[in-house]
Formats: sequence, C-alpha cells, structure tokens
Amino acid sequence: MGRRRSKKAKWKAHYNSKHKILLVGEGNFSFSACLATAFGSATNMVATSLYSKRNLRKIHGSSEANLDLLKSKGCLVLHGVNVHDMNRHPTLSQMKFDIIIFNFPHAGFFHPFKENNNKVIKRHKHLVKAFFKSAREMLDEDGEVHVTHRNDHPYKQWNLEELARESGLILKETVEFSKKDFPGYENKRGSGSKSDQTFPLKDCYTFKFSIEKNYNQLMWTLGSEVDSIVAALKNLSSINNEC
Repeated sequence: MGRRRSKKAKWKAHYNSKHKILLVGEGNFSFSACLATAFGSATNMVATSLYSKRNLRKIHGSSEANLDLLKSKGCLVLHGVNVHDMNRHPTLSQMKFDIIIFNFPHAGFFHPFKENNNKVIKRHKHLVKAFFKSAREMLDEDGEVHVTHRNDHPYKQWNLEELARESGLILKETVEFSKKDFPGYENKRGSGSKSDQTFPLKDCYTFKFSIEKNYNQLMWTLGSEVDSIVAALKNLSSINNEC
C-alpha cells in the first residue's frame, strides 16, 4: 500500500492550516472564523475569549454564528481565558504553539479618561506586557507572537517592541494590516456601551515577535546563580546556628 500524501497547507495571509495557532482576546470570533473558512478545517486552532459563553452572547450577539462554524470545523474554543495567566490554564498549559495571535489588545475604557491619558496608556501596556510574558512560555522554539495594533497616536506610545523585549521576545517583522485580507472579520470594541460596534482602523500593522535565542541561556544562568546564592545563605545560616 502506497504512502499517503500529506495534504498541502492552505494559506490565509501569514497563517496556514499546518500552523498550530492560538488566538486570544477574540471579540465575536470572526477572525478565527475567517481562518477556519480559509483552511477548510480548524483542528489546528484554539480560539479563546476573556468572557464566559453567557456574557459573550450579551456583548457580541453576532458571535453565535461564528462559534457554530468553528465547532463544525473542529476548533477548540475556550471561554474565560485571561492573557495574564493563560500559560497556567488547565488546558492551554499542556500545549505549545507555532503562532499566538492577539488582535488589537485593549484593557478597556476608563471614563472620563481618553486614550491619550497616561494612566490609561499604562493600563494598556500592563495588559500587553502580561500577554507577552504568558505567550513566551507557550511558544514552540521557532514560534511567533503576532500583535495587530494601531501605530498612530496615542497607541504608538505603548512601545510594543520594548514590552516584548522584557519577556525575551524580539521584533522579527512588521507587516501592514488590511482588513480586506480577512473576509468576514469584524474588529469589535469589546467593552463599554458600544461593545458590539467596530472602531476605525488607521495605520494598522501586525507586529511579529520571535524568541530571543539567548533568552533561555540567560534564564538558565540566572537560575543557577540564584540557586548558588540560596545554598550559600542556607550554609551561612547553619554555621550561625551552630555558633
């Protein structure tokens, strides 16, 4: 009996059907649904939302059709996933991914403050920094983290590259984002009274980050040094007690 031919990968922009893909912070799951439709299958995908399934229905009524499509394509859908600790999620902690996608991260609206308020920017940066830290632990060795983000004022002040570097990720490539490349995708606000409405997409890019190759060695070295210091302190304590 002849060897079975492996199926040819199906592509949609940067993503293909052979990539193991994690999507986080999904709004109405329209981006995940777009990829699943393009691939013809979603068994290679895990799509997640911060909200519970019940709350998602209230916030994004249009999510139902997309969730049904994802289910029919074999996608694993998880609700109540927080990017701050997703690397410790009981299901996700057992997985590694080729690509982790977070489209237009946003920590929410803080009335009466505007997006250019320093406190608001700080909250957004805290969210993205936590995401990078968790995502770094969930990547395969040659994996990538993709963040699609507006690069105009004040969003440029988030300094994605700096936040990523703090978690051992380096900028690999920046690609202009065009919504028309992802048929059916609806960029929902996600919170507030207009949560099911879209927002203007101006000067948008997908920032692709990969693992800093020296990061693992650095962490191992630091860990070894910490262990040595702890051992020395214990030994010193033992000597002091004998005296």
